[in-house]
Amino acid sequence: MKIEVTMPKMSPEMRSGVLCAWLKGEGDRVRKGEALFEVETEKVVCQVEAERDGVLVRLLAEEGDDMPVGAVLAEMEAQP
Repeated sequence: MKIEVTMPKMSPEMRSGVLCAWLKGEGDRVRKGEALFEVETEKVVCQVEAERDGVLVRLLAEEGDDMPVGAVLAEMEAQP
């Protein structure tokens, strides 16, 4: 099953965030709670964790991209 990894809304006023760094790459296994990427907002830089177990199959955004909240950044394949 495909899982979309999206830009989270970290505050009520957040409209977009800069993808600072990918902490996992295509083909990597990811466990729920592991850090996937770093996002910079107007106020902070923070790590975003995986919401489910899976394999990161495709990165759709590059480091340095300013992405709107809800934009799909990557695709994962769910793993039991």
